Amino acid sequence: MSLHAQDDPDLRRAQEERLRAVWKPPEGLFLRWTDTNNNRVGVWYTLTAFGFMLFAGVLALIMRTQLAVPDNDLVSANTFNQLFTLHGSMMMFLFAVPMFEAVSIILLPQLLAARDLPFPRLSAFGYWSFLIGGVFVSGSIFFNAAPDGGWFMYPPLTTRTDLSGLGADIWMLGLSFIEVSSVAAAVELIVGVLKCRPPGMRLNLMPLYAWYILVVAVMILFAFPPLIAGDVLFEMERLLGWPFFDAARGGDPLLWQHLFWIFGHPEVYIVFLPSIALFAMLIPTFAQRHLLGYPWIVLAAVGTAFLSFGLWVHHMFATGLPKISLAFFSAASEAVAIPTGIQIFAFIATLWAGKVKWSTPLLYASGSLAIFVVGGLTGVMVAVAPFDWQAHDTYFVVAHLHYVLIGGTLLPLFGGLYYYWPLITGKKLSDRMGRIAFWIMFVGANLAFFPMHLSGLEGMPRRVFTYPAELGIGGLNLASTIGAYLFAAGVAIVCLDLALSPTRPKGKRNPWNAGTLEWLALPDDEDWGIRSVPLIESRYPIWDQKDFVKKVDEGRFFLPDAEEGRRETIITTVLDARPIAVIRLGTPSWKPMLTAIVLGAVFILTTYHLYMAALFAAFATLAMVLWWLWTGTAEIPEKPCKPIGHGLEVPLYLSGPSSSGWWAMFITMMADATAFSGLVFGYYFFWTIHAEFPPPAFPGPGMVWPMVALALTLVGWAGTIATREVHARGKVTLARTLLVASLLATFASLFAGLAGPWQYAMNPEAHVYPAIVWTLAIWTAVHAGIGAIMQGYALARSLAGRMTPTYDADIRNITVYQHFLALTALVAYATIGLFPAVA
Repeated sequence: MSLHAQDDPDLRRAQEERLRAVWKPPEGLFLRWTDTNNNRVGVWYTLTAFGFMLFAGVLALIMRTQLAVPDNDLVSANTFNQLFTLHGSMMMFLFAVPMFEAVSIILLPQLLAARDLPFPRLSAFGYWSFLIGGVFVSGSIFFNAAPDGGWFMYPPLTTRTDLSGLGADIWMLGLSFIEVSSVAAAVELIVGVLKCRPPGMRLNLMPLYAWYILVVAVMILFAFPPLIAGDVLFEMERLLGWPFFDAARGGDPLLWQHLFWIFGHPEVYIVFLPSIALFAMLIPTFAQRHLLGYPWIVLAAVGTAFLSFGLWVHHMFATGLPKISLAFFSAASEAVAIPTGIQIFAFIATLWAGKVKWSTPLLYASGSLAIFVVGGLTGVMVAVAPFDWQAHDTYFVVAHLHYVLIGGTLLPLFGGLYYYWPLITGKKLSDRMGRIAFWIMFVGANLAFFPMHLSGLEGMPRRVFTYPAELGIGGLNLASTIGAYLFAAGVAIVCLDLALSPTRPKGKRNPWNAGTLEWLALPDDEDWGIRSVPLIESRYPIWDQKDFVKKVDEGRFFLPDAEEGRRETIITTVLDARPIAVIRLGTPSWKPMLTAIVLGAVFILTTYHLYMAALFAAFATLAMVLWWLWTGTAEIPEKPCKPIGHGLEVPLYLSGPSSSGWWAMFITMMADATAFSGLVFGYYFFWTIHAEFPPPAFPGPGMVWPMVALALTLVGWAGTIATREVHARGKVTLARTLLVASLLATFASLFAGLAGPWQYAMNPEAHVYPAIVWTLAIWTAVHAGIGAIMQGYALARSLAGRMTPTYDADIRNITVYQHFLALTALVAYATIGLFPAVA
């Protein structure tokens, strides 16, 4: 197709009609919920997370009402425990992280001028998982069954079933299910940033929001899996009596604190960095100039993420750590202020150098920075161990946490809401109502939380449901309660502003005169995302590239049509964004929703100890996943290539490291390996705290069976690699034979891995040593079983003609899995089979 053909209005009209037909959303009361377009899924995600935030806010108001006066009896101690546990858990797990992912799912395709993200059905699956898990956890309070052990659920209070009820299981299994959706969204976002950028958008031209999405999604990938590992150990102790945190049987409650805070501290930056990302987008717009210090901001974001993984111990200063640990983690905690300061000073410098247009979004950004700085300063105070010992578990820490989260997350999100609302709806929110809401919230936040510094220093501990009048902190608590209601009034005004929005007329396109790609959206936006995928030459192409908007709208860039009637987007190289393929995207389907439902059933039924039903649901989940993969991935196209404009013709099928599917498998396995490393960390943690580990009184699994299992796993791994190579050379029959042999070896390794602990009658309830050995063996065996299923799946695809030497994405993707399986087996079997001989 010649570019001159785009001069023809009839051709452009026909292209738009085809695009409109292809991207038309499903209609009807039920069918509309099968949509997978990220624009819609992102909106559902955002509204659901916002609803959970409001619910958690109501819980906070009940708590503040209880604490308004001394010796109050509005709620019981048990109810108060449920209130603060659910408030903290919902704000962190059901609002802060999901809101970042939800907003990113909406914005990222538009920031990258992509028609959609590479796995829209995965986004839909993540949303339905989030909704089911969130309703399950938050709804428990209506049945007096909510968790009551605090949002970090420290054992042994929470692992002893005689001290904690069903709420601990609901927290653990419900939130584990939500963690699955978080990791799924992270995979989607990482692959989207790396592979779906428009042609010409090299890494150094990416919008800063995309950089922050990449950094935060990678953090989720490495932060959530240790918590998943901790969840596994936690539930095995509660459900099976395996004593990972029971000191009487060799366990240690501190292991949970390590695993939780390896997740928990990066979590703070996972919810903070997206707010910085919003600043990075709106500040250049209102300064009407490029952002200063772009490379320094990127380096600072990466540095913040890196340092955040080395700070978890500062939450454990009061647990009796060695002095060298205290000094190291105290210094590291203060060091994180450096990259944070670089980012904030870059924003201030941009405002200083530009022609600032004061607006409601910028007001929220400025106010949130002021509140965040107060939280940051008190963070530096509690990073000093002697001060932390004095303030630990007091309301001083509550004040610090809320200054950080309100200044670093909540107010920036409201600023982003006022900034991006015209992009989503085509209508601006009320500046007047927004400013009134801001000042009420600003005053309310400070009135609510600043007095908590003083009540904490006066000795008021956290998580008490009442206090005696003799402590003299009644006035401070009353002020905090008034501030909380004031803050809620500000939020109510924002909600009213949102509710009035449908009554307002559509605004003009790009009302803020921004320079980045997302503002190509029209007030009456189309579902196709962008009319044509542009060639990028600047970080602010709307400002810098001549006639840029006109060319995009007239389809003068890439992929302006949908001739084959398929949803498509362009795949580019990771570093320099060269177009290398067009991929077909998932269309509306029930499969993501049904898969989320049956997977949710596994977690919910396990919570109520309905193990057989849970097992049946697990098989149903496996069947759904296989059905989804069989019918929706690695589709062989009707032709090998297609033209995308400007004389370029690219393939319709990719396999190996250049494909988005390969990257998704690799990234998923990185998360899986991180969770496994959490379990291995547990083994060696027990080794460090015991004088003799393994204990002489408890037999190990021996050396023979672990080595047999390792050998079989390596045979399956090598056989899969050989299959891939032979298959690529066109020797299909030999490849199938090798694949069968590999499958048998991998399947046999499953039983060999369990044979050692079984033969030596290791009792996992007697001591933590047999418990952790069994856990490592089961984890590896389950992965071997999944590996065998994957090998069988690839064999079936080959026999069905869906995998050929030319179209071989399936075998290349499962080879990635086999690499990680081999590494897992090597570490697990060497640890349980060989380490006891040298320990």
